[in-house]
Amino acid sequence: MRKIDKIVLSHGHYDHTGGLRQILLKMKRKVEVIAHPDIWSAKYRRRQNEADRYIGIPFTRPELESLGANFRLTAKPVKIMENVMTTGEIPMITDFEEIDPNLFVNEDDTWQPDKLLDDQSVIINTEGGLVVVLGCAHRGMINTLYHAQKLTGVNPIYAVLGGSHLLTASEERTWLTIAALKDLGVQRLGLSHCTGQAKACLMAQEFGDKFFFNNAGTIFSLPEELS
Repeated sequence: MRKIDKIVLSHGHYDHTGGLRQILLKMKRKVEVIAHPDIWSAKYRRRQNEADRYIGIPFTRPELESLGANFRLTAKPVKIMENVMTTGEIPMITDFEEIDPNLFVNEDDTWQPDKLLDDQSVIINTEGGLVVVLGCAHRGMINTLYHAQKLTGVNPIYAVLGGSHLLTASEERTWLTIAALKDLGVQRLGLSHCTGQAKACLMAQEFGDKFFFNNAGTIFSLPEELS
C-alpha cells in the first residue's frame, strides 16, 4: 500500500469501484485517482420486467475525498509513468461492437442511454509490444486495441488482459472479435470477468496456449526481457 501513489478507475460501475473506500481506509493518506468525469453519472441497468437497478459508484465523492482521494477527472489519456498510460475516451470505430443497450444514465429524472464514455483501459508499452489491461471494454475490446495502437504509435500487441464484455455478444460479433484478435497478432490473451464462461472457452479453443483464464488471484508476469 505504501508504494501506491495512483489509482486508475476503468469506469463508474459499482463492481469496478466498490473496493475504493476500503483501499483508502487502509492507505490513510492522499492518493491521486485517475478517471473520466462521467464516473459520477447516475448509472442504472434497466431490463424488461425487472426493477431499475442502480449500478454506479456506491459512495459519494465527498466521502472518498475525505478519506484521501484526489480525483483527476479527464476524458484525455493520462501518462502514469514512462511507458504506462491510460487510453482516455475510446472512439467507436468497428462496425460490430456496441454498448450494452440495457445501460442507462438518469439525469434530472430523464433516462438516457449510457454511452460509457468513462470506459478506459491502461496501456503498457514493452519491448515485445503493447500490454493492454482492460476494465470491462464496454466500448469494445477491438476498439480499445486500435485506440492503444494509435495513441502509442506501436502496432504489435503482446498481451490483452481483463474483461472483454462478450458475455451477451452475438455469435457474429464474437467471431468478428476473434478474427480481429488474430489479425492483430495478440500473443497472450487473459480474459476474465464479463467475458462469460462460454465465450472464454471458445477463445481458449481458438487461441490454444496463447489463452489463459484470468480469474481472481491469477498472476501474470511478463517475460524477463520485456519487463
